[in-house]
Amino acid sequence: MERIVIVGGGYAGFTAARELEKHLRPELRRGDVELVLVDPRPYMTYQPFLPEVVGASVEARHAAVAHRTHLRRTRLVDGTVTRIDHAAHQVVVRPRSGAEQHIDYDTVVVTAGAVTRVFPVPGVSEHGIGMKHVEEAVAIRDRLLTSFDQAAVLPAGPERRRLLTVTFVGGGFSGVEGFGELLSLAHDLLDRYPEIHASELQFHLVERSPRILPEVTDRPGRWVVSELERRGARVHLGTGLESATDGVVRLSTGESYATGLLVWTAGNAANPVVATHTDLPVDERGYVVVRPDLRVGTDDVPIDDAWAAGDGAAVPDLAVPRPGALAVPNAQHAVRQGRRLARNLAATLRGRRTRPYVHGSLGVIATLGLGSGVFELRRLVVRGRLAWMMHRGYHVLAIPTWERKARVLAVWLTAAVFGRDVVSLTSVQRPRAAFVAAAPRSTTSILAEGGTPGQETRGAAEPAHVA
Repeated sequence: MERIVIVGGGYAGFTAARELEKHLRPELRRGDVELVLVDPRPYMTYQPFLPEVVGASVEARHAAVAHRTHLRRTRLVDGTVTRIDHAAHQVVVRPRSGAEQHIDYDTVVVTAGAVTRVFPVPGVSEHGIGMKHVEEAVAIRDRLLTSFDQAAVLPAGPERRRLLTVTFVGGGFSGVEGFGELLSLAHDLLDRYPEIHASELQFHLVERSPRILPEVTDRPGRWVVSELERRGARVHLGTGLESATDGVVRLSTGESYATGLLVWTAGNAANPVVATHTDLPVDERGYVVVRPDLRVGTDDVPIDDAWAAGDGAAVPDLAVPRPGALAVPNAQHAVRQGRRLARNLAATLRGRRTRPYVHGSLGVIATLGLGSGVFELRRLVVRGRLAWMMHRGYHVLAIPTWERKARVLAVWLTAAVFGRDVVSLTSVQRPRAAFVAAAPRSTTSILAEGGTPGQETRGAAEPAHVA
């Protein structure tokens, strides 16, 4: 039996598994092939919806596609791959609980993706939060909602100002989209918080390079900056974050201020499992080296039985007439690479020829909050509400499975009638707090304070004795 182990269930891994289930259906039914997917999360995160989760325009669960619901012929392993030993054709897996496991394979598919790139800036690890996972997007949204609740009852002063100050570091797509969506949510909240004035909101977007959205040309990029500034934000271009110690942001320009929310979206880095814990070939950045057909290796030094795709792979971009050009690590490429990888792998198992991955760009598109966006395809640039509608239309079609499409559409239609759902669920991050507060004090703690056994059950709950 041929065992194919897929490392990572994100865009590329999830798509590859679904496609392999289709193309290898006879072999899977006969038991000639076994598919195994290893991932520490039981779902694939549709990251383009994370900004809308931040802005309370999409439910958090709807940005996650459950593996077990949609991968019916794949064995799922809940754990983290800590090493890929291709010489031994084996992956080492650390499950959520239990002993470390060694899973043998005939073919490995590396789709581990990338991780958030964090620089050693003082205070960031203590006060910052990323925006790569659903949990982070929910926390960002709830932090803003809670800050509004707290600020509404405070008098004007440093603490109120801090609570209403938001800082995003990184001007790529995820940073700009998350920033724009959160800014849009904040302005919508003003109608429900008459105690807070729009002038009190302080939104800062910090980008070290002289421009944002490097995938678009200069003119649309400048328009995005002006649009954000028109809505009251401050965009700091050519500016670095020097420190965030004690929640006080210090910029390379010398400016400093206290912030209640610090979101780090300053790019991706190679997954450490791929970069340093495998004998597969990686480039200087730590990404797996692959050939145009997504097999690992080069034409001169091929690696048998190994494939890779997605954000953690250095995939040649044949659509760009420049030697050494690599595909941009984004959702468009990851999904299409996963599909091409599965088809090529199935063809190889059946003794057929593979085809190279060639991607025709569909353009770049970004949301800046409800009713605002930007789209660019070659010389065509669309801005404002039409671009925002195009963004929603594209992504509702792109998110995997009709079930998820229907759920997202239902939320959007409901929000169009009733507005956003702005209930903060920050308490879910401490689910036992209310129970612990209500629980009676333990016998041990009372004895330690000089009480007597049984005293912990007496008090207000004990019926009063009337003489």
